[in-house]
Amino acid sequence: MLSYSYGIADFRSIATGAALLASGGGGSYLDALAILQQLADSGWSESVTVKPYDGSSNACVLAMMGSPDAGDKLTLADIQHSMVNTLVVLQASTGCTVSCAIPVEIGAINSLVPLLAAAMTPGSMWVVDGDGAGRAVPELPQTTFSGSSTLPVSPCALATDVANPSDAESALLSTSTAAKMESLAGGVVGGFGGFSGIALWPSNPSNGYGLTGSYIPGTLTQAWTLGQFLLAATTPPATADVAAQITQITGRSATAVVTNFYITAITQATTTASLDAGVIRLDNTPDPADSTQTYTIYNMNENLIMYSNQSAAPSTVAPDSICYYSESTGLGFSNASDDLAVYFDASTGKSTGKMVSIVQISTAPMLYATPGVLASFAALLGSVGYAGAMPTN
Repeated sequence: MLSYSYGIADFRSIATGAALLASGGGGSYLDALAILQQLADSGWSESVTVKPYDGSSNACVLAMMGSPDAGDKLTLADIQHSMVNTLVVLQASTGCTVSCAIPVEIGAINSLVPLLAAAMTPGSMWVVDGDGAGRAVPELPQTTFSGSSTLPVSPCALATDVANPSDAESALLSTSTAAKMESLAGGVVGGFGGFSGIALWPSNPSNGYGLTGSYIPGTLTQAWTLGQFLLAATTPPATADVAAQITQITGRSATAVVTNFYITAITQATTTASLDAGVIRLDNTPDPADSTQTYTIYNMNENLIMYSNQSAAPSTVAPDSICYYSESTGLGFSNASDDLAVYFDASTGKSTGKMVSIVQISTAPMLYATPGVLASFAALLGSVGYAGAMPTN
């Protein structure tokens, strides 16, 4: 069983790789960097164990849930307090102390959340090397956890980020499916102000440690490896080289479908379910009036579908990933407002001149094969106006 000890520098590599792999979601990369700086400033210099699930430890899925823009400028304290308060509620309900946690998805913030929770309790909590999607996803039903016959979604705990657990707003939810839990939890998170901590899919003796076989293995290490590649580069790698690295690291086909375009327009609004729904336009010139080719991305936190003005068919459709990379910065990024501000100036409505590429990554086979996942993505795509065929794997 491969086991890794990850410290702050490794956390940064994970956030960097995850920001690219997340298909535009998973939380703000710039917030992740600020949070890690706060962790360093606190004097923490230890490490967290990351390894495959052992099938005998009490576990759960840990994440921050809600609108990236509602959680804009998220701090280390926000995450730490949310995790403490959420775990207090879950552990009181199950009667089991959580000894390890797994990210719900890949993302600059959500890949870090279990690591930060473990960092608060040195030696008593470790992190499972994996997640439920191999990318970031808009909703709980788009994960491998949701299709597991051994891992019940309930109970699910949510809590706000106040310093004193007794002062926290919290909720304990119970229902039979991930889709129903998404609806319930989305309403609670909206009532909390747009984001909160969430702990669900507990794995313990009551369900025979059902996390076993219910997650995509190795994805934290994959994010770390990609982050190491990006951060070690003396100059920003070419988009095609980044795509080749992703294919080698993940074993999934990655292709540079857009290279060195510019973000020229953004529309974004937060839904009642605390998702940021938006449209992003990319042109092959900084001024769209001079453009000869345009791509349009529709997102719901995560990028769901991309069109080219030169084709009647979509360029990419979820669950394949539509990932941002920039040869200007050598980094990936998300749809969070502060990340996008590097590439698009909302005050002027113009590109900042920094180039943006799109890397398409094929769906993780386990996610594609999980019952209900394709249908769930199809419903999301229908909500943004796409009713065509779903991709084959």
